Amino acid sequence: MNPIRKPELLVTPHSISHLEQLIEAGADAFLVGEQQFGLRLAGEFSIEDIEESVALAHAANKKIYVAMNALYHNDRVESLRPYMERLASLGVDGVTFGDPAVIMVKREAGIEIPLHWNTEMTATNWFTANYWGRRGANRAVLARELSMDEVIEIKENAEVAIEIQVHGMTCMFQSKRSLLGNYFLYQDKAMEVENRTKNKNMFLHDKERFNKYPIYEDLNGTHIFSPNDMCMIDELSDLMEAGIDSFKIDGVLQEPTYVTKVTNLYRQGIDAYMDSPSKYESIKSKLLLEIEEMQPELRPLDTGFFFKETVY
Repeated sequence: MNPIRKPELLVTPHSISHLEQLIEAGADAFLVGEQQFGLRLAGEFSIEDIEESVALAHAANKKIYVAMNALYHNDRVESLRPYMERLASLGVDGVTFGDPAVIMVKREAGIEIPLHWNTEMTATNWFTANYWGRRGANRAVLARELSMDEVIEIKENAEVAIEIQVHGMTCMFQSKRSLLGNYFLYQDKAMEVENRTKNKNMFLHDKERFNKYPIYEDLNGTHIFSPNDMCMIDELSDLMEAGIDSFKIDGVLQEPTYVTKVTNLYRQGIDAYMDSPSKYESIKSKLLLEIEEMQPELRPLDTGFFFKETVY
């Protein structure tokens, strides 16, 4: 039996100061970027911010990945090469991508940056993960709609590293259109929106199910998120045993202090399991309780699709 490898704990910081707090909390890697190139980021990081983040992270033996997982129209294609060349010069540790244009630019420019294939909902089998692996990717970021068994099966057959989300909001819908603005300007009001001037405090109300769906618009269009937060802190055993390479905590639309505390709790859980599975089993309920106690009232916890069938 092969020894269990410690998974990377990957977090999306809100700012450089937040990144410094997350280093102290035990994160191993960070996903940063700007909305011109990346989707649904916890914070906006300019190229200068990325340069500072790389220096801070590498000094602490941590990694910086940059989000380039948008789908690019013609007007943004020309800016990909200079951006990637600058990232390479800064020494970033990887780039997440969904658009094949990123691979083409990397090849044409001769840029040596590891690529993480991330197409949100379409990374659902190992054949496609390996397809992109043979074309330059060294990691696949799996869809959130997969069951535990599917995730483990993909890991068993993948030729690339596997990243999954273990905590935070999940995106349910994206449109390139400014749906919020268009809908409320030109249609009769059918759903309530709170605090439209404050992006992070906007919700769609589903009165039949008593749900509130966070929603916001940015340069990449409209994004609608799940009414619950995924939380796998007491269900890590199978994922650890399977050898999943990276556990992601998504901090989008969360308060920085919340993300920092959650990161530290997952750090405790992972380290406990690496000491011994029984040690993790003895503390996992306590770790879950700590998250439940600080969880916002409007954001109940669940385990996503890991233990339920996806119904389309």
